[in-house]
Amino acid sequence: MLLSCSTPPSIAKECSSPGLSASGSRSSPGLSARQYNKPNAISIAEKNPITTRLKEALNVELPLQLPISSYDTAWVAMIPSKTNDVVPQFPKSLNWLLENQHPDGSWAFNPTHPLLIKESLTSTLAAILALQTWNTAPQLVDKGLDFVANNLWAVADNHQNSPFGFDIVFAGMIEYAGVNLGLNIPMDSCLVREMCRERDLKIRSDSFKDVACVAEGLIGGSYEHHWNEIIKYQRSNGSLFNSPSTTAAAFLQLRDEKCFDYLNSLVEKFDSAVPTLYPIDIYSHVSMLDNLKKLGIDRHFKEEFDTVLDDVYRSWTKGSDEIFLNTECCAMTFRLLRLNGYQVSSDVLSDYDNKEHLLHSYNNDTKSILELYKASQTSIFQIEPILDRIQQWTASHLQQALSSGSIQESSLQAEVDYALKHPYASLERIESKNYIGNYNIDNNQPHKASYRFLGIDNKDLMAYSSKDFNFCQAIHQKELEQLEGWVKKYEINSLKFARQKIRYAYFAVASDIFQPHLTDARAAWAQNSVLTTVVDDFFDFAGSMEELLNLIDLVERWDSHSVVGFKSKDVEILFNAIYGTINDTAAKAQIQQGRCVKSHLIDIWITLLRSMLMEAEWAENKTVPTMYEYLTNGYVSFALGPVVQIPLYFMGHQLPKEVVQTQEYNNLFMHMSMIGRLTNDQVSVKREGAQGKLNSVSLQVALSRGSTTEEEAQAHVSRLIESHRGELLRMVVDKKDSLIPRSCKDLFWTMSKVLHLFYMTDDAYSSPSKMVSAVDAIIDQPIIFPTY
Repeated sequence: MLLSCSTPPSIAKECSSPGLSASGSRSSPGLSARQYNKPNAISIAEKNPITTRLKEALNVELPLQLPISSYDTAWVAMIPSKTNDVVPQFPKSLNWLLENQHPDGSWAFNPTHPLLIKESLTSTLAAILALQTWNTAPQLVDKGLDFVANNLWAVADNHQNSPFGFDIVFAGMIEYAGVNLGLNIPMDSCLVREMCRERDLKIRSDSFKDVACVAEGLIGGSYEHHWNEIIKYQRSNGSLFNSPSTTAAAFLQLRDEKCFDYLNSLVEKFDSAVPTLYPIDIYSHVSMLDNLKKLGIDRHFKEEFDTVLDDVYRSWTKGSDEIFLNTECCAMTFRLLRLNGYQVSSDVLSDYDNKEHLLHSYNNDTKSILELYKASQTSIFQIEPILDRIQQWTASHLQQALSSGSIQESSLQAEVDYALKHPYASLERIESKNYIGNYNIDNNQPHKASYRFLGIDNKDLMAYSSKDFNFCQAIHQKELEQLEGWVKKYEINSLKFARQKIRYAYFAVASDIFQPHLTDARAAWAQNSVLTTVVDDFFDFAGSMEELLNLIDLVERWDSHSVVGFKSKDVEILFNAIYGTINDTAAKAQIQQGRCVKSHLIDIWITLLRSMLMEAEWAENKTVPTMYEYLTNGYVSFALGPVVQIPLYFMGHQLPKEVVQTQEYNNLFMHMSMIGRLTNDQVSVKREGAQGKLNSVSLQVALSRGSTTEEEAQAHVSRLIESHRGELLRMVVDKKDSLIPRSCKDLFWTMSKVLHLFYMTDDAYSSPSKMVSAVDAIIDQPIIFPTY
């Protein structure tokens, strides 16, 4: 619980005319949200045509635009009529092939893409099979065969992007062309034998489900006995894996009516040519939400974001195959729903707590494993064994993939590297800067045939998000300039004993709370972070006990402080800075809150100072507190109260007095502060031990009289951190039983991420050199994006 504080009733704390400092001079007006207001920020998005296109793409009422797949269309074109086997059931699909061969003889998705030659081979060969099946357009067949012959070099080129199941599908079609259709494929017989041998090895070594995903590679030949097992993977919509090509192959083998109904409905919907996956609406919308979040522009689509999540949650509760039979979609959906307050159980991920279920699967690649890793970090309970096991094996696998260089796509490689280096510390601006900097401008999504979501070009998205980032950064630079002026105004920079942290304090808040209209919140965070840092240094080693008591007495008396006087120049500087800043802050808060909150802001500071005094008295008297005494006082003395609780009044919501007095409010503060105290203790135990100070690690060892090692104490502290982190996240995302607005609760969660960033391996807050590059990247260095 929070330490209580009783302030003498004689103290005048009412909100009066703002801006008078302790010396009576007019203070700086401070930073005002009116300088960078919300309408100006939003207008940038409203004037951009990409905003309209994105909103249309996120509209769940509009049909999803998907590109056609010549590969899958060719398989559909092979389906014979139900009444006459010598004519096609879907002549429009066959006609589409006749009309859409490229000049080079291929039916490629992107004939100019230098790394998609393998895909062009499979698409072209499938089209050749379809035309040959109906003995039509021999000149197109010959032209297609020439393309295959001229590009066979790509089969053995490991630098080429390989479609899912290429080894099985391409070899299977080659065999089917020769054995079943009598086509003479212009290939070296030794190469054909080697391809078929590799295919047979993969079929025997891969899981049966993995083989079933690309079962069109097994059509005809010696694998007919597999189809009775393959059809067991048929989904409720009649398809196999929502794949037109695999479903068409299944119908050719088994004449299954549900397969036919799926294909028939697909051709009716798309008229002639079909996509490579359908349905894919949920994955499309969820991945778009995640992409906008990582690009840092999701705030422009709040209404659409909420509508999509509501729609996806309805599908989740109905057990949609589209979600639960796709690992990447399931993990991403779980994470987004949970972090946005929807009730979802981690039990749905139980199939993935064993890596053998996923590795080597065509449909569960590095991206899927990365999504599982991210999902595992959303524990909202003290113990969620499934998520814990998933986190362990996915982290290990991703690290191995990075080390071995097996992740070919550079943007995905960068995303994996960032995720592994920032567990529980992914601040939005840092992630966006990295994500935009490594953004894959190639729209192509890999599958058996590449596809892209139509409507938005990745080049446009990159330019859009880059401009948005730079716009916010320009605001941040101006804010920091004014904050540096605030430091000089109150002579904080003249305190020789104190760590000067305005740049780091501002970076901490701006890297997650970056929205232009939250200027006052950022200012309150940064100013109070600087003040708590210098006061902490004063209480730790710079101030005498007389000076400490003097400072507390001054703050408790507030407007009556003149009767006390200052015991030193340091005390005078510290008090004037606290007094003037809080007065200015209270005046701005009154405008936003519609009530005076000055008394609460002062109480927050008094509570902190009293907890710091208790630790100073322990040190002076050489008192060894119990662990309970240390923690109940220590989470308050860690000094996050002013840093987080004061900015809450500037997050765009009114917080009545009754709300800031609730147990929910106190618990949010306690869990956040415990994370800070304990993570700091873990990395500072050796330094503080050399100074003769005890913390939660060394205190355990001392109180155990040698029965507990430092390693055991560290492990215990780690478990405590996990417990508080899970409970904090549960409270933050809780929708049903919360009185505190989500944007306010997010401030507590932001601080927890900041704490993990600063204290992951060392005390980076006290060692500025460790954070220089990150601070520069967010505050000083704009994104330079190319023009296309």
